[in-house]
Amino acid sequence: IEEMKKILIPILILLISQGVCAQLNQTEGSKKLSLVNYAINHLYVDTVTESRIVEAGIRAMLEELDPHSAYLTAEEVQESNEELNGNFDGVGIQFMMQKDTCYVIQTIAGGPCEKVGVLSGDRIIFINETSVAGVKMTANDIKKRLRGLRGTTVNVLIKRNGQQGLLPFRITRDQIPVNSADAAYMVAKNVGYVKLS
Repeated sequence: IEEMKKILIPILILLISQGVCAQLNQTEGSKKLSLVNYAINHLYVDTVTESRIVEAGIRAMLEELDPHSAYLTAEEVQESNEELNGNFDGVGIQFMMQKDTCYVIQTIAGGPCEKVGVLSGDRIIFINETSVAGVKMTANDIKKRLRGLRGTTVNVLIKRNGQQGLLPFRITRDQIPVNSADAAYMVAKNVGYVKLS
């Protein structure tokens, strides 16, 4: 039976590919993609999520083009648009992941984190009792845990240099303004200064 499968599957793929491609009048490249997609969905031994494989394929194809071509999911587009629209709901910090640790770069002036006393240089260790340090969590995962609807709360434990143990903070999320121009003033009669974020 195994030997028959080895012989029949390539023949089946060839017949299917000729029929499908003839119907769709596809280019050679798109024929290959359709064939691979069909084979994975109908002949692969395990169940797969088609949308996940298709999205991974799209990302891989675009990586072959140039550094400026990228694919965004609907969720990523929404996040991007929130920032472009000038505000979003969250805790009001800028952070970066260094190795496996989340460092607070700065708090946004007037934002929830600044109000409760979170400082630049603080390291976020726990978010709502989930460890986010030393577990290879991505910056996007951290962002999802910190953002939320205005008025909801998030509990964080922070490690601060010079302090013993972890410091607890209960932060109430709020609307975070995103200002394109942080400062603007005239230095001289004909010289202006504008700081862009």
